[in-house]
Amino acid sequence: MGFRGELIKDLVAAGHEVFAFATDFSPESKAAIRKMGAHPVGYRMSQLGTNPLSDLRTLWQLKTLFKQYRISISFCYFLKPAIYGTLAAKLAGVPRRVAKIEGLGRVFTVHPEGDGIRKKLVRNVMVGLFRYSLPKAHKVYVLNDGDRQDLERFGVTNPRPEVLGGIGVCLERYYFHPPVTDTLRFIFVGRLLPEKGVRYFVEAAKALGRRYPKAEFILLGAPDAKRGSIGRAELKELVDQGVVTYPGVVKDVTPWLARSSVFVLPSYYREGVPRSTQEALAMGRAVITTSLPGCRKTVRDGVNGFLVPPHDQEALEAAMLKFLREPELVVAMGRESFNLAQEHFDVRKINRRILRDTGITDVVDADEENVAEAGGDRLRA
Repeated sequence: MGFRGELIKDLVAAGHEVFAFATDFSPESKAAIRKMGAHPVGYRMSQLGTNPLSDLRTLWQLKTLFKQYRISISFCYFLKPAIYGTLAAKLAGVPRRVAKIEGLGRVFTVHPEGDGIRKKLVRNVMVGLFRYSLPKAHKVYVLNDGDRQDLERFGVTNPRPEVLGGIGVCLERYYFHPPVTDTLRFIFVGRLLPEKGVRYFVEAAKALGRRYPKAEFILLGAPDAKRGSIGRAELKELVDQGVVTYPGVVKDVTPWLARSSVFVLPSYYREGVPRSTQEALAMGRAVITTSLPGCRKTVRDGVNGFLVPPHDQEALEAAMLKFLREPELVVAMGRESFNLAQEHFDVRKINRRILRDTGITDVVDADEENVAEAGGDRLRA
């Protein structure tokens, strides 16, 4: 419940009745939403599907639900929920509509081998949907300047997208913990997808592990069946060979971040601002990541970590080697990361800005204000 739980709590605390929309509720996640004081509402949406009839059914279902629950403010995030949720809110007559694009995602991710015809077609369809749907919102948020520039290039200029800079993390939960320096531990946190750069991390672990056998390389994240991803069989082989440490899928990353030295995310995915990196910053970890728009917002190059070009194995290994040769950087840069999190990624400050800027706190009668928070295929609240 880490991704949107804090926003739901702040909305409820502000006196709103909150309806949390998602497509994959479990009994446990529904109970957690109710414990926060909100109402879980399920709906159907295909995350990556391009079937127009299915998308129209989603649009109609959301419109019906918005009217049924008399929603007066919609807050829709991720690509397809922002598109279809905002359109549905407009059709349902929702008075205030907010859309948030948290990275342009897989469709706009550039792969080393190039893009196929189908992907280019889907990208063109998405551009048209952005152009048609997002102007129906009263406010459009993005998380980085690159996404703002792309949306404006696509024709989304009214309202002009505003850069939020990150969804933030709860600094009470992701607490500062002195980094480990006696044994240097590099940690990767994320789904084990090629776009997240996991293979670059593994290749670096192989190369540097031979030269620095005391160094440790930790993988945290779920294996994936997608082509090019790291699956369970390969994971077992990597662990058996001593290349990486893999504890399996963990519910709480904080103990693992606490026992790490440097956070590494060589992602070439079109991130918004990676939440995993924000968590690492809050806990005082130096960061190595790529110079792509979303990732580079988390690093002041040479201050709290290093930026490397995407797909550059040599540059990644050189950045990791810097810490192995100069372990004192782990502590100094970790402290700068903590300062950066305090300044830019405090979820309380970010939520206050959202509530203020969108007029959600500008309420005459809080009992009459219903807020719908529509998320994607995975429950992010």
